[in-house]
Amino acid sequence: MWTIRFLNLAGMALTGIAACFFALRTHLYAQQRPPVTIDADDIGGVVSSSKGPEAGVWVIAETTDLPTRYIKEVVTDDRGRYLIPDLPRATYSVWARGYGLLDSPKARTEPGKLVDLKPSVAPDAKTAAQLYPASYWFAMLKVPEKSEFPGTGPSGNGISPNIKTQGQWIHLIKTDSCESCHQLGNEYTRAIPSMFSSVDSPAQAWMRRVQSGQAGNAMVGGLNQLGHERATAEFGDWTSRIMHGELPAQAPPRPQGIERNVVITQWDWADPKAYLHDEISSDKRNPNVNANGLIYGSAEESRDYLPVLDPVHNTTAQVKVPFRDPGTPGQPKPLAPSPIWGDESIWDSHTTVHNPMFDQRGRLWFTSRIRAADNPAFCKAGSRLPSAMLTPVDRSGRQLAVYDPATKQTSLIDTCFGTHHLLFAEDAANTLWTSSGGGGGVVGWFNTKMWDQTQDVQKSQGWTALVLDTNGNGKRDAYVEAEQRVVTAPSGESLGTSSAFNATADPTKDTRINAAFYGLAIGTDGMIWGSVLGFPGGIVRLNPGPNPPQTALAEYYEVPCNNPKAKVWGYSPRGMDIDRNNVAWVALGSGHLASFDRSKCKGPLNGPTATGQHCPEGWTLYATPGPNFKNVKDSGSADSHYYDWVDQFDTLGLGKNTPIVTGNGSDSLAALVNGNFVVMRVPYPLGFFAKGMDGRIDDPKAGWKGKGVWTTWGTRTPFHSETGKGTSSKVVHFQIRPDPLAN
Repeated sequence: MWTIRFLNLAGMALTGIAACFFALRTHLYAQQRPPVTIDADDIGGVVSSSKGPEAGVWVIAETTDLPTRYIKEVVTDDRGRYLIPDLPRATYSVWARGYGLLDSPKARTEPGKLVDLKPSVAPDAKTAAQLYPASYWFAMLKVPEKSEFPGTGPSGNGISPNIKTQGQWIHLIKTDSCESCHQLGNEYTRAIPSMFSSVDSPAQAWMRRVQSGQAGNAMVGGLNQLGHERATAEFGDWTSRIMHGELPAQAPPRPQGIERNVVITQWDWADPKAYLHDEISSDKRNPNVNANGLIYGSAEESRDYLPVLDPVHNTTAQVKVPFRDPGTPGQPKPLAPSPIWGDESIWDSHTTVHNPMFDQRGRLWFTSRIRAADNPAFCKAGSRLPSAMLTPVDRSGRQLAVYDPATKQTSLIDTCFGTHHLLFAEDAANTLWTSSGGGGGVVGWFNTKMWDQTQDVQKSQGWTALVLDTNGNGKRDAYVEAEQRVVTAPSGESLGTSSAFNATADPTKDTRINAAFYGLAIGTDGMIWGSVLGFPGGIVRLNPGPNPPQTALAEYYEVPCNNPKAKVWGYSPRGMDIDRNNVAWVALGSGHLASFDRSKCKGPLNGPTATGQHCPEGWTLYATPGPNFKNVKDSGSADSHYYDWVDQFDTLGLGKNTPIVTGNGSDSLAALVNGNFVVMRVPYPLGFFAKGMDGRIDDPKAGWKGKGVWTTWGTRTPFHSETGKGTSSKVVHFQIRPDPLAN
């Protein structure tokens, strides 16, 4: 009996040992089994911290082994897994970054490898906040209370008497002045550089810092619009509170849902002293044009070349941009030395190329200054050109040029009207419509078909004043002339401080408005739309008619502001676009993306009452994600939105007619999908700031891999990014795959 008991115990022991061995083998197999299936050109793995797998964090791969710096970024899934697809053969630094974490150590690896990454949990809120987007810090700025407006000037509250409302103050500290060219709230701007530490007060330190560099005069002008006494005091108080430990009131969310499917690729494509404004990858009317082709950019005030990226071979080049006249203006000297560049003049452009655009033949058209501002005689009074006979134009700050990649030749085109943004109409003449940036008082166009046939610059161009049908008879008649006194920058761009109406109405006549286009869009019905900067600002619908210089009629729709009939108030449009249903989409300084649907208007769209606030029902305002300024109670966010673009042809993968707005304080593009924003944040380097964008289809059979949205770092200060001096502007390609592990 004893023996039997022994044998039974032994059997039980053997069974237990076998079970333990099987469990151990299973555990080891689970550990060794690849959690992500990768190809030879992918890198994958798991991101985990002491808290376990980390969902919704970014994994970044960067290399300088290729002809230009290359960065690819993805997001982990709900189990902390990641897959970076389709990497060129090179050695990469790979690391994880996420809100609430410290960056993981960088791993050196190659495609085809599995690499697990282990970031640390941020030890405190101050450390965690260093990765927050700039707008979360900028939201800490104290905006003067509503009761302090209108301003009472230097001897009163320091606010300019020209600033009548809190909203006017906000639109100037954002996209219509302070943030029109770079972020506020990033690490560089939320601290006072040591160069200014000996200045008497934080306010004086701010006055000195905005005087720095070649944009000093423009930045000082922006402070003066606000009233520099109060503006510098508030900015000084902001940086002082941050220096003493105050932190953002809320943390940004990690990417959720479809945001985890975003794949971002970046390439350097300019020199470290240049900056970029826009890029173009295809014909906006047909995203199949220039498939897999070169990407071109505009270096605006910084350089007289077009940067070029070959995204297939990861190479860069430059196209020199000529100007016609030796007297073409250049760039100003620095107003005062900067902490980064000293008294060095880093910008040397004469041409100030602003906005490039492909035509159906793959030629590149762009705005370019070819001469001094004084117009030739054929533009002025006494000319026999039809447009000049009706609306003579004495000056233009920027004209046109076209580069043909096939011949590598650039043709300079002298226009009477100023140019800023460009768009081709879907018409037989391939008419190139232009905005002026808001100044100059006219809207111009160029008949490219006629120019191709005749090379006659004068015959191929035309322009019109913006005239409202205020007498209500349905046609353009003699009109009350408005004084065109839009305050502009040297380039002709509106500073957003002028009223669109400054004429006394005559019930028997039509009325010209004091405005020109900044943003530009063209409907499928042939109507031309443009935004009017200012407060509250608005948009214009221009019906060219059969003979545009004589027949073009405008309609002006102000953003609903202080309008009791509107559900949400906003103000200050900047960029705009339109969808295939002719609904206009507008980026607002109030922290909204807005749509305007003219078909919803209930009242008359012409006549004496159709002067701006007559169709609040046509507007829908969507507050963009993120915090608003700490003492601002109105709808909106502290994020800045320079421009927007409608993905009419689903080049990104979120659906046709998806509007996308630049998040210039949030390192992002934000797409509006079914009333909710999909935020596509660029996690590295911190400081991403876009202006224009477009989409391209490289291979319609390749699914998500064959298409995407292109943009560029559009900040004038790439050296303000987390990688500092030496940082180059970058091309950025956004794609959306079916899930976070798709390859």
